[in-house]
Amino acid sequence: MNNLHIYNSLSKTKEKFIPIHEGAVGMYVCGPTVYSNVHLGNCRTFLSFDLVFRYLKHLGYKVRYVRNITDAGHLENDGESGEDPILRKARIEQLEPMEVVQKYTVDFHTVLAKFNALPPSIEPTATGHIIEQIQIVEKIIEEGFAYERNGSVYFDVIKFNETNNYGKLSGRKLEDMIANTRELSAQTDKKNPQDFALWKKAEPQHIMRWPSPWGEGFPGWHLECTAMSTKYLGNHFDIHGGGMDLKFPHHECEIAQAEACNNTEPVNYWMHANMLTLNGRKMSKSTGNYILPEQMFTGENDVLRKAFSPTVTKFFMYQAHYRSILDFSSDALEASEKGFHRLMVAYRMLDGLPTSDKSSLDIEAWRKECYDAMNDDFNSPILIAHLFEAAKFINAIKEDKDTISKADLELLKKTMHDFIFEVMGLQDAASESSMDHEKLSAAIELLIELRNEARANKDFATSDRIRDELAAKDIQLKDGKDGTTFQLNG
Repeated sequence: MNNLHIYNSLSKTKEKFIPIHEGAVGMYVCGPTVYSNVHLGNCRTFLSFDLVFRYLKHLGYKVRYVRNITDAGHLENDGESGEDPILRKARIEQLEPMEVVQKYTVDFHTVLAKFNALPPSIEPTATGHIIEQIQIVEKIIEEGFAYERNGSVYFDVIKFNETNNYGKLSGRKLEDMIANTRELSAQTDKKNPQDFALWKKAEPQHIMRWPSPWGEGFPGWHLECTAMSTKYLGNHFDIHGGGMDLKFPHHECEIAQAEACNNTEPVNYWMHANMLTLNGRKMSKSTGNYILPEQMFTGENDVLRKAFSPTVTKFFMYQAHYRSILDFSSDALEASEKGFHRLMVAYRMLDGLPTSDKSSLDIEAWRKECYDAMNDDFNSPILIAHLFEAAKFINAIKEDKDTISKADLELLKKTMHDFIFEVMGLQDAASESSMDHEKLSAAIELLIELRNEARANKDFATSDRIRDELAAKDIQLKDGKDGTTFQLNG
């Protein structure tokens, strides 16, 4: 349990993971702003932390995983100005803001369930924690790091930086930020352009508003996560995660707020998942270069050649390290799909493998390599490479080229099961779509019957064509004394 190392965005190095409380982990991940369908970039972040959550649980830790729902206060321009996207969507769709929130929260949960992601331990909402946010603002004002102007409250970044280090997570220097600042019209109430909103005065047209000591308004985006993380995990907890795009300003502001309020470093390990690109370009709704998860699963899109199941999509994501940029393309996904099916075919063979007195592969050493990969900052691509090694070994045993003892076979089976299904949360394609599998089997059996008729009529051209075209689709026919069987090699 104690050999895990995590890349800490704060120190910019891999550090040995030592939890604050032995045997327990507190982890907070920034959740979605629920004003539209969850996109694949979001999904990659949440699936990266599902892997972290699952592996920590697998190691035996008791994990409290908190992932919020942002349902208010997230404005454009990094939460400073512009229009709340939830309100904008409510106006366009002629709905109450909370109808928009409910609609897209349900979509978020539905998509992640299809990916077989575990739900978090606690899923708090921003609107459910207004009192806690007001209390934090009051404390920051009391500590001298915030000021009120015309019903809004701002965090005084320059004052804070006199005794603390604003910018330490992102590596930005405040003097450079000041030199490069472009004045925005909505920043006229601020002492300094770098200051950020803790509480915003609600203009007459703003529907979502709450009473506060400074008048009716709504919380700043950065404040919400500080309130919800510290309420459920304490003022100092183990892991805080999110997408790379949240490092600045969101997470930087979270650190500043927590230090100003509680006079302590809030988080030991900051983790950031990298972005997705599509066909080599950034995903963007404005350019049309994007795809929603449901469009991937159904194949109803203009950017990929075919549909891909949730498990294949997830497996593809895990073939890249969570800190690396990942590009979606039909070629890459199809290659990943073939690899996943090959792995599943090998796994299904385990029950029928012959055993010997000894093994020609050191299963204990191989198992350690699997754990070493995950202990090295959750290195899922290296883990998957080791699982493919096991698949080769299984095929070699099946062909009597290698041997395995009964004890090692049980260890191999348990290890593969644990990492494929428990840690990565993948699902066997056969069980994921058993109805489709049955339909495919029936179609192949019909082709075998037609091939047998062709052979009986000495129509070997048709017989060979059926066999060869099935083989081109990774369906291998095997003629034996008991008739013809088939195997899916994809």
